[in-house]
Amino acid sequence: MTGTGTSAHASQARGTLIIGACQAGVQLASSLRELGDTEPIVLVGEEPHAPYQRPPLSKAFLKGEATADSLTFRTHEFYSEHNIELVTRERIVSIERDATGGVATAESGRRFEFARLALTTGAVPRQIPFEGSELEGVSYLRTATDAALLEQRLATASDVVVVGGGFIGLEVAAGVRAAGKTVTVLEAAPRLVGRAVSEATSAFYLAAHRRRGTRVVLNAQVVRFLGQHDRVTGVELGSGDVIPSDVVLIGVGVIPRTELAEQLGLVIDNGVVVDASALCSDGLTVAAGDCANLPNPSLTPGGIPRLRLESVQNAVEQAKVAAATLLGLPAEYSTVPWFWSDQADLKLQIAGLSGGHDQIILRGDPETEKFSVLYYRAGQLIAADCVNRPLDFIAVRAMLHSGQHLPADRADDLSLPLKKLFLPAVPVLIGK
Repeated sequence: MTGTGTSAHASQARGTLIIGACQAGVQLASSLRELGDTEPIVLVGEEPHAPYQRPPLSKAFLKGEATADSLTFRTHEFYSEHNIELVTRERIVSIERDATGGVATAESGRRFEFARLALTTGAVPRQIPFEGSELEGVSYLRTATDAALLEQRLATASDVVVVGGGFIGLEVAAGVRAAGKTVTVLEAAPRLVGRAVSEATSAFYLAAHRRRGTRVVLNAQVVRFLGQHDRVTGVELGSGDVIPSDVVLIGVGVIPRTELAEQLGLVIDNGVVVDASALCSDGLTVAAGDCANLPNPSLTPGGIPRLRLESVQNAVEQAKVAAATLLGLPAEYSTVPWFWSDQADLKLQIAGLSGGHDQIILRGDPETEKFSVLYYRAGQLIAADCVNRPLDFIAVRAMLHSGQHLPADRADDLSLPLKKLFLPAVPVLIGK
């Protein structure tokens, strides 16, 4: 048991408390009802909005084509009809629990008793304490409130600097550049989105963004943000160069929120460690979404045994498993991961996980801005990056799910769709 004074509450508590009103939290609540659970469900979130989609924040939202209300997952009627109590503007700061349940306390003092507990606490932007970070115009992007403020700042900006060449940063950069503003992307690494895609895909995006007029600086060392009258005016680099900027967006990744899990004494390792059933180390609590570190659902020899997946698909599928686990139903996460990134007119779709690959096949010509990069391990296709080739993406997803085989020596044949090249599955040789 963590903390004291829980037993009296837990003995009377009923139902499920879900902390984190996000994609995973909403899906978990919905799945509990779909599985026949009739006990109370309370979904608690810190934001003032009902749970909403986050991916459009870096795209449609900034273009004024969406609002937090238009992006909501469910109507207020849905929550009432399914007897799900949605609580907004409440930040849980402490939890006490034992094997029979417990109580969570919000910053406001409000208490939430529960018999079952789920953590879908998500992640927060990684913050780097650059000198000048407090200046007006220096921004982060994670929530609808962040997006609304950034949209307001961009409306009057001429020069925009994006610190970080990951998916979020490049999505914002593409949209801002399309609006006619001067944009500079500063990436500390030697290539863009280096942790997620191949060198070929990175090189393509570097060239594509530069073709569209975005300045991209690799191996960039940000020294400080410069300002006048408490507003940002520029970014100074280690080279001595100063990049003019009215707005700076810092997008250097996120950190999983594990404070509550740490209070409960759960195992933490780049997120809340869970098993394939989304069960935490205490054998009682479940966790899902961006905050959870899970067994690799598509592990191949040489791949990473455990990882934390930041995607809509993972949040949805893992939450379904977590809901079943809370109800004592057998379930394991075994879905092939997939991701996407829309950067103006460039749509990247990723199927599978490329870690541990030993061969890459290029299907198509990057110069046409329609191509796929296929990743192999021991002769077996394990993942693909598909740029403006949705049929390749659909085929690879289906193939990875079914266990079929795509011979590497035929994969670059554009005369046939990928699905026509599939063969029955062959075993992957461990250790080869």
